[in-house]
Amino acid sequence: MQAGQQDTDGWVYVSLAQLMALEFKARPLSFLARQPRASILAGGHASRLRGRGLNFDELRRYQPGDDLRHLDWRASLRTGKPVVRTFTEERDRPALILVDQRMAMFFGSRRSFKSALAAELGALAAWMALQAGDRVGALVFNDQRIDSIAPLRSRKRVAALCSRIVEHNRALNAGNPDHEGDDQLDKVLQQCLALAGHDHLICIVSDFAGAGPRTLQLLRQLAAHNDVIAMQVYDPLALDLPANGRLRVTQGELQVELAVEQRQVHQPLGDFLRGRLKDVASLLRCSQVPLMMFSTGAAADEQLRSELGKLHGSRP
Repeated sequence: MQAGQQDTDGWVYVSLAQLMALEFKARPLSFLARQPRASILAGGHASRLRGRGLNFDELRRYQPGDDLRHLDWRASLRTGKPVVRTFTEERDRPALILVDQRMAMFFGSRRSFKSALAAELGALAAWMALQAGDRVGALVFNDQRIDSIAPLRSRKRVAALCSRIVEHNRALNAGNPDHEGDDQLDKVLQQCLALAGHDHLICIVSDFAGAGPRTLQLLRQLAAHNDVIAMQVYDPLALDLPANGRLRVTQGELQVELAVEQRQVHQPLGDFLRGRLKDVASLLRCSQVPLMMFSTGAAADEQLRSELGKLHGSRP
């Protein structure tokens, strides 16, 4: 796919209007536990989301039907009558949407670039969190910069978040240097860990290029006290390398054409791409973070709807 289509189709570069329009497509979607029992958020290879926490409300006399686990034994002994603690659900919680716009994301062989798909998924996640009544913030990052947007329950805040995503997305260019192999992803997760003490919803939208043992450790730390969802973006080329023709591969300013019909090119390249995707997915599953996988070959909202309801037995 050529980047010259950038201003007309939204598949290489996204627009603010495009991300704002996703508000309506996000309305029927939810991260919370209204999903089917067999969905990926309900068990299997991913743990159920906690949802919002509970705040202590008051002490009152026990009434038949009250949960015995809420008995306050000290108050009961002091008054001589059974007393229970009552709780109310938190009205909202902070949500942090992490959106990857590194050069490793500036690639696509079908429909859209990974960077454009990640931008749409980040916007969808933000709209979903706002519709659930949560405060919405973000960490939008490229190879050199991490922009932090503090959580706020406001449509204007989501608009500001989308605007920042567009800014990063539009700055991508084939002439930019590629920083693959650095620790920018870990730096973002470390900053997220400093911001999200507990009871946050954290959505990480990335291809997870450069993920390693430190990434796994940070994901586990984040998931210990927060709801974390990994939304891995990939290109179908990693699973289905064409059998013939020539494939142009770019890395910053360097471009190479590969004759994929030649066995000595096709086999190792296919093994490398599939192995890399599999390694990242395995690492994410080891973190016990719910994993959703999104192909650049299909629409973001359709895939998100499918992933939210996917049976845990049917894994990519």
